Amino acid sequence: MATPSIKEVAQRAGVSVGTVSNVLNRPWIVAATTRQRVQDSIQALGFVRNEAARHLRAGRSRTVGLIVFDVANPFFTAIAEGAEALAYAHDTMVMLCNSKTDRVREGHHLDQLEQQRVLGILITPFDSNDPRLTAMIARGTPVVLVDRTAESGLCSVSVDDQLGGRLVGEHLIETGHRRIAFIGGPFGVQQVADRMAGITAVVEQVGTVKLQCHEVDVMGVTEGRVIGEKLAALPARSRPTAAFLANDLLALGFLQAMAAAGLRVPEDMAIVGYDDIDFARAAAVPLSSVRQPAELLGRSAMELLQEEVEAADSHRHRQVIFQPDLIVRASSTVQR
Repeated sequence: MATPSIKEVAQRAGVSVGTVSNVLNRPWIVAATTRQRVQDSIQALGFVRNEAARHLRAGRSRTVGLIVFDVANPFFTAIAEGAEALAYAHDTMVMLCNSKTDRVREGHHLDQLEQQRVLGILITPFDSNDPRLTAMIARGTPVVLVDRTAESGLCSVSVDDQLGGRLVGEHLIETGHRRIAFIGGPFGVQQVADRMAGITAVVEQVGTVKLQCHEVDVMGVTEGRVIGEKLAALPARSRPTAAFLANDLLALGFLQAMAAAGLRVPEDMAIVGYDDIDFARAAAVPLSSVRQPAELLGRSAMELLQEEVEAADSHRHRQVIFQPDLIVRASSTVQR
């Protein structure tokens, strides 16, 4: 069965093709009675507008690409929710892509989104200085970095991760820990490097604290459990007494390993995560964690993208930085 055309809709409603087009694209300029007649015709015929053709004529779609590290991480889900809420209010759709912290996969998504002529791209990139990002902007596709800082040439929304690392270091040292482990990775990822730099700065300032850093390829529950098992197997005299995990999924796996090894949290091992996802506060031992305003990051990134799309040549790139908060729970303080 052939798809009804806009011409058939016009004939049935007794109006011009231009009037039907106005109802579809600028309904406020069409009289209410005429608009209703056209809408009744659309419903009766089962007409569906050809968005692909409309976008081809316009040269740009109403879709925004969002590329994140890990869609299984609730932190990135919350970012997507923030971006989608604002996109929906502006009749725009968000296409979610998962890079899995893989440069090749990230590049594939970028190529595909640009070929689809998306309105713009929100991305948590492996490398915020990747020249392909500025090249895309030069070709007419706006790009906004999410949860990453940009030195120049791009808009970005981020959290001060070095401050987050400092907050954790100060908390653990204040509660008496002198052997601390930092676990995250890859270390080449800016967020991980900044969090490690933050706690390292505090440790070096004190001078009497030992910090050991453990790199993982993926920041997931399984990886947290594996590194947790390794540290739990160490003799008590050389084992860290506290661990700072670069995200909450790692921390949850690490917590599982401590429980399996019979180590008490926080008495034998204090644990602090990062992101403050819902699972952190709901854990068997509620996790201390550095809270990031995930939904606000997504919403703010979408606002910057819309500004860039609407302002075009007059747009000035902005870097928005939010402050993190350390939420202290039972995993890092002995309850009195």
